[in-house]
Amino acid sequence: MIVIENIPDMVYLRLNLKEPVGFVPTMGYLHEGHMSLVKKARAENRTVIASIYVNPTQFGPNEDLAKYPRNLERDLAMLDKEGTDAVFFPEDKDMYPAGYDTWVTVDNLTKPLEGNVRPTHFRGVTTVVTKLFNIVRPTNAYFGQKDAQQALVIKKMAADLNMNLKVVVCPTIREPDGLAMSSRNVYLNPEQRKAAPVLYKSLQMAQELFANGEKNADVILGQMTTLIQKEPLGKIDYISISDTETLAELKIIKKTALVSMAVKFGNTRLIDNVILGM
Repeated sequence: MIVIENIPDMVYLRLNLKEPVGFVPTMGYLHEGHMSLVKKARAENRTVIASIYVNPTQFGPNEDLAKYPRNLERDLAMLDKEGTDAVFFPEDKDMYPAGYDTWVTVDNLTKPLEGNVRPTHFRGVTTVVTKLFNIVRPTNAYFGQKDAQQALVIKKMAADLNMNLKVVVCPTIREPDGLAMSSRNVYLNPEQRKAAPVLYKSLQMAQELFANGEKNADVILGQMTTLIQKEPLGKIDYISISDTETLAELKIIKKTALVSMAVKFGNTRLIDNVILGM
């Protein structure tokens, strides 16, 4: 496995890679959710590249950039074990050199949900992903369903800008108790970790209600809210039932819907989602 730390070397390596090329962009501190993306990429491509880059432009001023967990040695060992061919590990000064002043934005899909709470977040995501796509030039790029809005935004961006690649969205990987795997789970203290599976329990409740014929989104949201509020350590940021393509809030669920949420446990903000009707 080759580790590349600057853009010119990555561009040069890319010239002679066997096609198709699968790409898994990450911020590191990898877990089995990331590894599921690498395994999918390995199964579908002759070459697999991963990136590890904690992108500063997607963090707000009061967010956790400085303390975001990092363990490069462990990450590289995990990627090597899964047969990753190359890892791109750039520095801030190369990704955002002095005088950097260009941004990529997707308008409507970034306004609700996470965008409503973190207004600069997606501009940072779409900009860095565009830069990584331009550098790596993948055939297929792999993202997790846990970040459902991010996946929709990136798919829209790739289509609108004719990026000539396929965005592949892979299922959320969960701990045995249902908690969605996330690098931020390490922030949870033992009591918070014990409480956090209430997110998935509420999503399962939504699935059960819908399967039993409930189509009124407010009824489902109300019961989810009641369940989460029974857990005193969890503070709801938002719960949403929205259109799976536009993210417009729904009153009546006709066929499918994205049920998504953000809930805080102390200073740790966790997101999760399921799709109803699929």
